[in-house]
Amino acid sequence: MGETAIDEETFGEYLAEMKEHYTADKYHLLEFNCNSFTNDVVGFLTGGSIPDFIKDLPTDFLSTPFGAALRPTIDAMYRRPPPNAPTPSSPAVTPAAAATAAPEATPNPQLAAQLLQAVASRAAASTASTAAPNTATQSLTAPIHAITNPASFNTFLKNHRASVAFFTSATCGPCRMIEPVFERLAEEKGIKADGRGAGFAKIDIDVGLGNSLASQWNVRATPTFMFFLDGEKLDELKGADANDLRTQVDLLLFQAFPPHPHTSLSLPAVQALSLNPILFTQVPAIDTVLAKLSSFIDSTTWPSSTPHTPTQVKQILTGTVAPYLKARFPASPSAKLPSATTAILISWSHVTLALSSTLPVASLFPLVDLWRLALLDPAVGTWVASSPVASNPLSIFVNKATTTLQQSDPSSNPRNFLLTTLRLLSNAFATPVLAQTLFTSARAAVAAVVIPSLLHTDGLVRTAAASLTFNVSAYLQKGRVEKVRGGAENVQEDEDWEVEMVSAVVEALDREVTSEEVVHRLTASLACLLRVSPAYGNQLSPLLEVLQARDVLKRKLAKGGCGEEGVTKKDVRKLIEEVANKLCP
Repeated sequence: MGETAIDEETFGEYLAEMKEHYTADKYHLLEFNCNSFTNDVVGFLTGGSIPDFIKDLPTDFLSTPFGAALRPTIDAMYRRPPPNAPTPSSPAVTPAAAATAAPEATPNPQLAAQLLQAVASRAAASTASTAAPNTATQSLTAPIHAITNPASFNTFLKNHRASVAFFTSATCGPCRMIEPVFERLAEEKGIKADGRGAGFAKIDIDVGLGNSLASQWNVRATPTFMFFLDGEKLDELKGADANDLRTQVDLLLFQAFPPHPHTSLSLPAVQALSLNPILFTQVPAIDTVLAKLSSFIDSTTWPSSTPHTPTQVKQILTGTVAPYLKARFPASPSAKLPSATTAILISWSHVTLALSSTLPVASLFPLVDLWRLALLDPAVGTWVASSPVASNPLSIFVNKATTTLQQSDPSSNPRNFLLTTLRLLSNAFATPVLAQTLFTSARAAVAAVVIPSLLHTDGLVRTAAASLTFNVSAYLQKGRVEKVRGGAENVQEDEDWEVEMVSAVVEALDREVTSEEVVHRLTASLACLLRVSPAYGNQLSPLLEVLQARDVLKRKLAKGGCGEEGVTKKDVRKLIEEVANKLCP
């Protein structure tokens, strides 16, 4: 590293000063670690720094997919709330979830899983810790990075697209006044789970090589704030003006992460769309439906391996399920509507499993229709969302529908079963927790059912498929809108799924020449899939051009495009024109 002329006594005084700064609660594996201390000491003793291949290790690691996947979990290990702030409800960082976060991002998946497991366990332990912070470091609030030397500052700038640096000193009164504002901004505008946000750094010019760093950046007074984009200085602010500081941070983030171009579009017809799910609420004659199902049971050879006899199955349906459904969905309005109990749902699901493995697919539609009705009860939707896959009625019927749709013979996929299954899936969106489960865990399975159904020869099947398509698309759009407004952070995006759905919707629109209702729901679905989609610029926009989506939509307005005169309803025509002209290139 070189030679030094510093005597031992001076070096001891330096170490005593640094002791107050390098404390356990300030440690960060990537930003403020043993290499930071070593670099400070080398700089003090020799005026040099440690080799780049050592100090740049965090940057090199974070530039890999594996490092990028680990970054949020590592940051969670060292994040602390501001002083005197109430303890927040921290997100669950489970080892099991971390172990599967990004093993694919490294050539050694087993090693990656082990590392993620260890890091997540450490993060969970860190979150659970209730130890009081060191009083000497209570002013440091993660995600604020402590910077003590130029090398650490350069690494900090490399690791963040947007960066805010706060030059301060212990004797600066205005610095103490503005510091709480800086800390709140770091919490509000810091790096989020999706990678958006700014890095915030605090440089005490009286600590380590802070004065050298201040001289390098021509800092003449404190407090001074500097704003960087991709490592390049954009602006600086001197003084303790909280409003100016917030404005500059917002401007930096706007430049670093510009809003989606769709946010500047005027889309009155799209914005007027209700994002509430389309539900099928018709109440059939329950006794008639059960009689039909009973006739199918009686006409089927019952295998001896089935745990329930035909008589037991019919007793559960007529003695348990039917009374609940009649009470929940009475012929005349009732002030008190009972919800399904767990006992009812467990016995019903067991019967459903037995019937689905015994009856032909064509004979299952009465059973599916009863579940379709029951899903309008929030208690049923909540129970289904958490029930095991093997006995989950949605999983059972979706698997049946997917299997039969894959067969080449159209007669092998009875129309009534497919129709009721599509309506069942649409009603699943009546309960938010079940909608979330479907969207996050069964999105591909739902797509496997709905996409071929959009091209079915039966108009009612196409209407039900268009309704389900809208429900899925509207759920996605609702999450995106909340994210743009600063609400939801973790919208489940899947570019491949979006490409598949957009392709299917455009093809279905092109082929639909009879039903204005189907065209309306498909156009609304397309609007929800496209608007503020992160994949719009690089994936969906080129796809729409290839599919000639704008021309497809405009043909619906012309004679013969949908009925003899084309689409006639004014609100539907406005929606089609808006999606064609503003969302389709």
